[in-house]
Amino acid sequence: MNSKNAKVLKKIKNALISVYHKDGLDEIIKSLDQLGVTIYSTGGTYNFIKDLGVDAITVESLTSYPSILGGRVKTLHPKVFGGILGRRELQDDLDQMGKYEIPEIDLVIVDLYPFEATVAAGGTEQEIIEKIDIGGISLIRAAAKNFKDVLIVASSNDYQEFHELLKEHNGETSLEDRKRFASYAFNVSSHYDSAIFNYFNEDNTLAFKQSIQKSKSLRYGENPHQQGLFFGKLDEVFEQLRGKEISYNNLLDLDAAVNLINDFNEPTFAILKHNNACGLASRENLTEAWKDALAGDPISAFGGVLITNRNIDLGTAEEINKLFFEIILAPGYDEKALEILKSKKNRIILLEKSFNFGNKQYRSILNGALVQDKDLKVEVMDDLKTVTNTKPSEQEFKDLLFANIIVKHTKSNTIVLAKNGQLIASGVGQTSRVDALKQAIEKASSFEFDLNGAVMASDAFFPFADCVEIADKAGIKAVIQPGGSVRDKDSIDYCNKHGLSMVFTGTRHFKH
Repeated sequence: MNSKNAKVLKKIKNALISVYHKDGLDEIIKSLDQLGVTIYSTGGTYNFIKDLGVDAITVESLTSYPSILGGRVKTLHPKVFGGILGRRELQDDLDQMGKYEIPEIDLVIVDLYPFEATVAAGGTEQEIIEKIDIGGISLIRAAAKNFKDVLIVASSNDYQEFHELLKEHNGETSLEDRKRFASYAFNVSSHYDSAIFNYFNEDNTLAFKQSIQKSKSLRYGENPHQQGLFFGKLDEVFEQLRGKEISYNNLLDLDAAVNLINDFNEPTFAILKHNNACGLASRENLTEAWKDALAGDPISAFGGVLITNRNIDLGTAEEINKLFFEIILAPGYDEKALEILKSKKNRIILLEKSFNFGNKQYRSILNGALVQDKDLKVEVMDDLKTVTNTKPSEQEFKDLLFANIIVKHTKSNTIVLAKNGQLIASGVGQTSRVDALKQAIEKASSFEFDLNGAVMASDAFFPFADCVEIADKAGIKAVIQPGGSVRDKDSIDYCNKHGLSMVFTGTRHFKH
């Protein structure tokens, strides 16, 4: 785009306005009227304009055709689209427009039927289909395509910017302005079409199309030399009550934390570092849950991300405040608890909101994307099959299920050790399961935990008996794993010989 031409201003003389959402439109209408712009409009928008005391011309008067088929066809006519698509620099186009009495339309303000909102509200199929906009989407594409001559306002989100532009330049627009608004418009139209496609693409196999319109610039990406952006609406997930800007890595930790805590029903506190739990405990009392979560690894907890599934009271806040941490997320805070937590200005304090995160997971790889169902499986007692002569005790069963939730949310290969509703230690992201177990045992020993009576959870099966043997020698007497190895019998035989209990879940929980 030539920079000189980009600044050349073009007067708005004729406008077509047909909108579903009218909030914020009244001041624009009045400004256009003051500038002497001729306004063409349809149905409810026409009545809205007339109620403002502003003259307008119905599209039906322009086309000599009424709105037909229950409003499905209103603007789809050569006199409308010719006025939008006519190329002012081509004499042949201008001659044809003159011959057929087609006015040059310089401004189009239009929005789309609320398709996504209708789907989200649980509308019937017929209600949803009727919210697939035809005329509006066509007007948007036509006006955006001909941005050299036409300015398109395709969303009420852009009303303020357009109105300021209108006042600043006294009803004139530059090529630079028109191209910018065209980009906004194609963002609207492509998002709308993706939403419609995904409604029809019920099995998610035809194509991968995801569209998120709102973006947020982050301080940087995973490292300072990388640019970072977040696409989405964080205010739907939580409210930030205090603290500095949330970073790329903070968001990764928060995602891991939310997914983890959502699998617990009992009062639970978790501390995460680099997407993995370094401390976690479930207790009847939240303060005790915090203390025992912290005890799991007080070194890694420094600068960590804290999350709980209960409101934070004063006593718990007083204990938490003794630690330096980056973020805390909770469903609520007592007033005095919040005052204490706000004592450090950069500390990020988040109030959790109820949100449905969906059941699909996406990851960019190579020159494409992977899509899978989220791992939403949480094992319960009925899922466990005791495969050894010795059966776990009641407390061991509880701890096995507890540890199995944590192992599901920990980077593979992983082993989790737990006791009495407390994460004792974990081996994280190791290339061998034996190394993961040895790491967990060494870590538990470094914090002087007694592993006698502890349980072990594995994210995948044991191909050999080595892991149960190492666990046994460390004092662990109950094991939970998926099972499914051709050599399961080796591990079972060792457990039977040495008095260990072991249960199979039948479900692997890899996390890469």
